[in-house]
Amino acid sequence: MERALSKVPSAPERDGDDIHDSPWVTLAYLLFVFLPMAFSPLGPGRALLSSLVAIALFLPMHFGFYHAPAAWRPALVLGVASVGYVLVPFNPGGNTFLIYACGMAAWSFRPRMAVLVGVSLLALLVLQFAWVMPQLRLALAWGGMTAMIGGLVLAGSLYSRERARRNAELRLTQQEVARLAAMAERERIGRDLHDLLGHTLSVVALKGELAGRLVDTDPRAAKAQMAEVESVARQALAQVREAVVGIRATGLQAELAAARLALLSADVRLDQRIDPVELPPEAESVLALGLREAVTNIIRHAGASRVEVELLGEPGGVRLRISDDGRGGVLEANTGLAGMRERLAALGGRLEIDSAPGAGTRLGLHLPRAALQGPSA
Repeated sequence: MERALSKVPSAPERDGDDIHDSPWVTLAYLLFVFLPMAFSPLGPGRALLSSLVAIALFLPMHFGFYHAPAAWRPALVLGVASVGYVLVPFNPGGNTFLIYACGMAAWSFRPRMAVLVGVSLLALLVLQFAWVMPQLRLALAWGGMTAMIGGLVLAGSLYSRERARRNAELRLTQQEVARLAAMAERERIGRDLHDLLGHTLSVVALKGELAGRLVDTDPRAAKAQMAEVESVARQALAQVREAVVGIRATGLQAELAAARLALLSADVRLDQRIDPVELPPEAESVLALGLREAVTNIIRHAGASRVEVELLGEPGGVRLRISDDGRGGVLEANTGLAGMRERLAALGGRLEIDSAPGAGTRLGLHLPRAALQGPSA
């Protein structure tokens, strides 16, 4: 048993996007406990009383399972199954609790052990039906129906658990990528500042020292050296400002990698086609921010399954196209597209939006050739 629990998470870690992740929603299946009572030979009164007692015993275990530590969950699975076994002689609807137990087993054991436990519980129920049912065909019908539904619930719960595990691994991968990217960025900034300021500050120190020596013997030469110090300092200030712009700018390739991970975690496929276009930092930052805003809108609002990103070099400049197959009907005022349009306009570019309701959304971010020549043009 310890080995079976060794790789089970400490609590049912679910995605949160499935209605069955709520313990209140899954209580709806208790309706099936009462359906067979109309056919009970013992009369509805006795069957109803025993069913209500069974549900009273089931509810604490059901709600507790969603927060129980791993060591307690196998006992809760067996407890719920036992409630079903005890109820079946009074009400065949007790098989509902065995179906609950199969779903719980998928979140309580490693997959192979979960299948073994589920099959064992269902096999024991079939034998019990054969013992309590007046006819073998009724026992086989009830047992077969329960085995089929229980098997489907077990398989679906195992799939949900595996999906939750993959999504958790993907989130960890995203965090690791972000950490490595931040580390690489810090190293790049350190190298840039060292290369930029190291030589400049050395020149300033040498010329300042020389000016100090000349101030008494040759004031004119000292003044010339101080003028050079001022010139070098102003050049360094301009270089630092350019470096800061480059540091703040977001690389388009890095933004594409982040977009791929974000869309993958949302089960959205990304297809991309990127032409080898040389982009100055300011233009690349505008396009990268536009891509980030578009991807955020797709994940939050579009309900898309596929996204296409194209960066195309054209005679008149460059164009970034982002399209999805979602619900469309985008309103510019509510999606950050107004800010995207303003950033593009600052470089002489424009934003095109095609978003008919039900036909997806297509964004076109256009920058003119003048914006690709950098600030020196």
